[in-house]
Amino acid sequence: MPASGRPGPGVAAGADVTTGELELEERQSLRRIAGLNTELTDVTEVEYRQLRLERVILVGVWTEGGAADAENSLAELAALAETAGSQVLEGLIQRRGRPDAATFIGRGKVGELRDVVVASGADTIICDGELSPSQLRNLEQQTKVKVVDRTALILDIFAQHAKSREGKAQVELAQLQYLLPRLRGWGETLSRQTGGSGRGGGAGGGVGLRGPGETKLETDRRRINQRIARLRREIKSMRTVRQTKRSRRSRNGVPAVAIAGYTNAGKSSLLNRLTSAGVLVEDALFATLDPTTRRAAAEDGRVYTLSDTVGFVRHLPHQIVEAFRSTLEEVAYADLVVHVVDGAHPDPEGQVAAVREVLGEVGADGVPELLVVNKVDAADEETLLRLKRSWPEAVFVSARSGTGVADLRAAVSHRLPRPAVEARVLLPYDRGDLVARIHRRGQVLSSRHVEDGTELRVRVDAQLAAELADFRA
Repeated sequence: MPASGRPGPGVAAGADVTTGELELEERQSLRRIAGLNTELTDVTEVEYRQLRLERVILVGVWTEGGAADAENSLAELAALAETAGSQVLEGLIQRRGRPDAATFIGRGKVGELRDVVVASGADTIICDGELSPSQLRNLEQQTKVKVVDRTALILDIFAQHAKSREGKAQVELAQLQYLLPRLRGWGETLSRQTGGSGRGGGAGGGVGLRGPGETKLETDRRRINQRIARLRREIKSMRTVRQTKRSRRSRNGVPAVAIAGYTNAGKSSLLNRLTSAGVLVEDALFATLDPTTRRAAAEDGRVYTLSDTVGFVRHLPHQIVEAFRSTLEEVAYADLVVHVVDGAHPDPEGQVAAVREVLGEVGADGVPELLVVNKVDAADEETLLRLKRSWPEAVFVSARSGTGVADLRAAVSHRLPRPAVEARVLLPYDRGDLVARIHRRGQVLSSRHVEDGTELRVRVDAQLAAELADFRA
């Protein structure tokens, strides 16, 4: 697991670095870099653009909660921006009752923002919220640089990290759903060409702007809708495959455990620690998007599956939740959710609330939950004491060092669903295959060897109980 190169909260400068998230104080150090310049161009006439985030200014609107909440949200936006490959120059927060409907931050503040852009040499503004097409257009017109909102930033990170065919399809679907209502906003100059019909152009023409005008947007809109429909069909077929695998595990009586939690909380690290899965681990937000399922064994020998899921974040875009619904439903169909929390994060309680909100959206809020506080080696003692008081049933571990992992294995084993049928059977010594299946799929309550074979008192599922009916003692 690569280290971040930065000490975690409560770790002295000379101490070993951890793989936890960036320290709150450092994440809030949104610094201004002197001597960087960029050519400021009017980007409002660009219809399609890839996100090329280089030197950015963050802008947040503080509408509710305390100042610490607003600063935490902007610090998280900084981490997202850095994950996308950008350099954060400045962070600005404005206190408002609600975001301005026209410019997000209010007309009076746009001029100040433009001055900061010029002074810092930034080429991109990232807003901590989802902008409407008109807000996006107005901000770009007045600041003369590219404007990106939180949703587009997260979608860009997802696009960088998706590796599997299903993951790529889900991300593309989310991006197209986000893009569709913004086509007119991003192609404003073309949409004004009401007179530009025909190849020669017309009153609304100009270099690079001659052509069919509005017809171009309608063609693009139709193509995007067709692509969205095709992606939905592909994802639906993949969902069928996932359901088939899930039903097969259910028929075999194999319990399913899902690992869920905030992004960068250490879910993949825990999966590797518990199953030797070899999943990519990186100190970055949304490092792994593609779900991984591995087999694991409980303390009593029962086999269960352990599945990693996509990480969550505050205000996870609804396009992502919708596109990844088939993946997130793995959690809804699980027998147990291992909810991983970053104990070194400045706001672990906020992480838990954000994850539970998304779990509720996919119908997984009724699944039994085991709360696991990770990165205890990077958290300060005061925070750990507070969390132990708040969550007395939680398990405290460090996936990096292995601390508490044995307790986690025991807690998972204890919370796995118990097979429904209790039986006493006498199995001949030549039926070792049945004994092995009982250990894999059931729970052995007692065992002793007698002259005629192995006498077992077991709890098994109904299907295996029917196969053992001839051996009842």
